[in-house]
Formats: sequence, C-alpha cells, structure tokens
Amino acid sequence: MEVLLSEIEARVLACLMEKEATTPDYYPMTMNSLVSACNQKSNRNPAMSVAEQDVTAALDELRYRDGVAWQVTLSGSRVPKYKHDIDKRLPLGPKEQAIMCELMLRGPQTVGELRTRTQRLCGPSSADEIRQALDDLHQRDIGPLVVKLSPGHGRRESRFAHTLCGDVAEAETIDETANTPAAEPKLSPTQQRIADLEEKVELMQGEIKVLRETFETFRHQFE
Repeated sequence: MEVLLSEIEARVLACLMEKEATTPDYYPMTMNSLVSACNQKSNRNPAMSVAEQDVTAALDELRYRDGVAWQVTLSGSRVPKYKHDIDKRLPLGPKEQAIMCELMLRGPQTVGELRTRTQRLCGPSSADEIRQALDDLHQRDIGPLVVKLSPGHGRRESRFAHTLCGDVAEAETIDETANTPAAEPKLSPTQQRIADLEEKVELMQGEIKVLRETFETFRHQFE
C-alpha cells in the first residue's frame, strides 16, 4: 500500500473532499473552516478535537509527502485556503471517491449505509453500484483500498473499511479462505418472508438514521 495516512491526515483529507462536494461555494477551505470540519460532531466517527497546529501539520504531511493537498491563493481572498488533489495519487471515480470519503469520515459501514450516505457527495446510487465500486477499490494494483469486515455483534450485514491508515486488524476482517461453514437449516417460505422483511426493516431504520444525520448537518450550515 503506497499511501499511508495518520488518523488526523485522513480526517483532513476527507473533510476537504466532503466540502468540495457539499459546499462548493466555500471551497477551497480556510484554516478555520477546516478545523471546524475536522471537529464536527455530526457525520463523524470517531469524534475528534484537533487544534489548528494539528491540522497544519497534517496539511504539511499531505502536501510534501503525498502531494494530495495544498494551499492556494484566490483573487480577493485575504487568508490562505486549502484544497485536495487526491486524484494525483489515487485516481478515483465519483462513486469511489465518495465511498472513500465516507469511510474516512465515519469508519466501517455497510453497503446500505454507504448507498445512503454517499448520495450527498455523488448523487443516488443503487446497492449494486456501491458493491461494484467497493470491488473496484479492493482490486487496485497498489493493493486494496478497502477491505470487507465481519458484520459484528448484532449486525446482519458485512461492513467495509478503508486501508489508507494501514492494515485493518486481522481479527476484524473476513477470512475468504476459511472453510465454508455448515449450511444453515432451510427456512420455510413463511419464515423466509419474515426474515426478508426483518432485514428490510433493519436497513430502512439505518437509512432513516442516516437521513436524520444528513438533515442535521445541512441545518447546522445555516445556524
């Protein structure tokens, strides 16, 4: 894996990617707005509390080591502003870039969560389109940019995580070479319909939660 970022560097880069898509009128970003975006409480996992010097150091690392963020001077601007150029190191399509951005901002997520959350960055996508983009990200020549994780306690769906901060803990990843587990007992038609409905309800509940988070973020922009 050629690109290896610290958690703060990943947060700074993801915030630049996010704001370019969601608030283009305020992009490139000032230092104050970038610090605020990194410390934002909504749409962030984990929450961070970083100071200006932390963001400055992260920008320096990104700019001089990885070449994916730099300072620009705009006509009429009295303060330095910052933008990203992740395509310089990692050429990504719109959906791939949106997925990487969301994974850096919010940590491991399911296909359903990514499908809903990436809409604000690249428009609507189907679950199949998200799966295809994840597959493309996993099969990069330089190494996988995302890995598939086990569903975790109380979850039905597998999650995906980015690898820009290094390898994900082996205990969390699904071992694709492991022996196939014994087949589960076959459900009756009625039991299968109930299971399918439960899965759909769980997915809808997750999407409603995400929509609420997105609305709160949108509302905070006007406060």
